[in-house]
Amino acid sequence: MTLALETRAVVKKYPAGAGTVTAVDEVSFSLQRGEFVALVGPSGSGKTTMLAMLATLLRPTSGEIIIDGQDLTSMSQAERTRFRRRRIGFTFQANNLVSYLTGLENVELMLRLNGELNAAGRKRARELLVLLGMEERMRALPRQLSGGQQQRVAIARSLINQPSLVLADEPTASLDTERAFQVVETLANLVHEQDRAGIMVTHDLRMVEFADRIIHMLDGRVERTITPQDDLVCLADPAACTVIPMDTLGFEGAGMAEPAG
Repeated sequence: MTLALETRAVVKKYPAGAGTVTAVDEVSFSLQRGEFVALVGPSGSGKTTMLAMLATLLRPTSGEIIIDGQDLTSMSQAERTRFRRRRIGFTFQANNLVSYLTGLENVELMLRLNGELNAAGRKRARELLVLLGMEERMRALPRQLSGGQQQRVAIARSLINQPSLVLADEPTASLDTERAFQVVETLANLVHEQDRAGIMVTHDLRMVEFADRIIHMLDGRVERTITPQDDLVCLADPAACTVIPMDTLGFEGAGMAEPAG
């Protein structure tokens, strides 16, 4: 497997009165291509700040973020913007689909922004939507789609530029349980099949069954990395858990919503 992402002692601090608040504190981890990772932790643990830095939306106070061998922290703002458009895909909780464009046009919009809306790009957009089960609905407007269908369009949009890294921020928060499982399973399968690297921030521990690995953050640090299968099962069903006490993770129960942190 090829290394897609590496963070080295990443720190993010914010001014607060006469002092500073450390939102992310010396975080180091790596992802291989074809690996889908869940980033979990209670509100205020730093997971959303970490995701924003991986997306080049925030610059770390110190440390390095390396994607495909390129250090984002050494780039100018313009270079970071170009890199983000071409190498990083996003799926957000609130879809952010353009209301007056069809599902297909929303996916093609990312190609247009990169000056790559050609025959090959259009074909790839249609193929992605077919792969996501949207063959009959790709020409519908967002308001004509269910929440799960909108999220599938958003997943296609995040993958259309063939990014190295796909980031999903609470992608199931507005979905019912059945659609949430379908969306996360689909995203994980595409990351594996297309040899991308994927990170999902989630508050719903039931979704971790689709992750290859879980990075648990607490107070801005990586508290632990969870990889054994019994630990994954334990996180997905805390009621039957005898391996990991839930208070260790900072959650009170599986599937319990908490604000993004």
